Amino acid sequence: MDGRGTAVQGPRRLRRNAACAALVLCGALALTACNGDDGSDAGAGAGGASPSASPVSPSAAPATSATPAGGATPSASAASSKKPAPTATAPAKPKPPAPGPACASKDGVSPDEIAVYRYTPEGGQYSLIVKHGHWGCPVAGGVTPFVTVGEETYIPIAEDAKIGAHAPILSGSANKPITTHELTSWLETHPNKGLVFHYNVNKAGVIDTLGQEEYLS
Repeated sequence: MDGRGTAVQGPRRLRRNAACAALVLCGALALTACNGDDGSDAGAGAGGASPSASPVSPSAAPATSATPAGGATPSASAASSKKPAPTATAPAKPKPPAPGPACASKDGVSPDEIAVYRYTPEGGQYSLIVKHGHWGCPVAGGVTPFVTVGEETYIPIAEDAKIGAHAPILSGSANKPITTHELTSWLETHPNKGLVFHYNVNKAGVIDTLGQEEYLS
C-alpha cells in the first residue's frame, strides 16, 4: 500500500469512529430517558392511591347506640315501680285421702268369727257370751276393727276344746294352746274385751275349736 492510500484511510477511520461514538451516546441517552419514565410510573403505581385521597375523618364514624336489643329503653321510674317477687308461697291444700278398700255391709256377719266378752257356767256347761260381726274398714294406725252386729248370744264350749291364744291372754303374738278353764279364768278377770276368735262347732252345736285372731283394746 502506498503512502497516499494510508493518508486517505486515516481521516475516514476517524469519521467512522466519531459516528459510532455519537450513536452509542445517543442510545445511552435514550435508554436513560426511558428508564426515568418507567420509574415515575412505577412510583405512582407503588403508592396505590392518588395523593389527593384523604383518610376518613374520625367524626364521620357511626355512633354506637345504647338501645337494648328489644328496641325499648327501660325508664328508671318503670324499673322502680316493679315490686319484688314474694319469697314465700301459700301452703298447698292437703289432698284428700285415697279411697280405701270396700268395706263389708253393716248388716254382714262372718259365719265363723265371734267377739268373746264373758262366759257363764249356767246349765252345768261353760258357754261363751259372744257377739257376731264382720271386719270393718281400717282406722288410724292401720288397725282393722271387728264390727259387731246384733245382741249378745251364748255358745257352749267343750271342756276339751282345742284353743289357741296370744296377747293379751298369753305373752307374744303367736297362738299357743290353752285349756277351756284357762280361757274362762282369764275372761272372769278381764270381761268385755271383745277378743276376736275363729271358731268351729261340732254336730251338737258346741265349740270344739277356737283360735284367737286379733286383739283390739
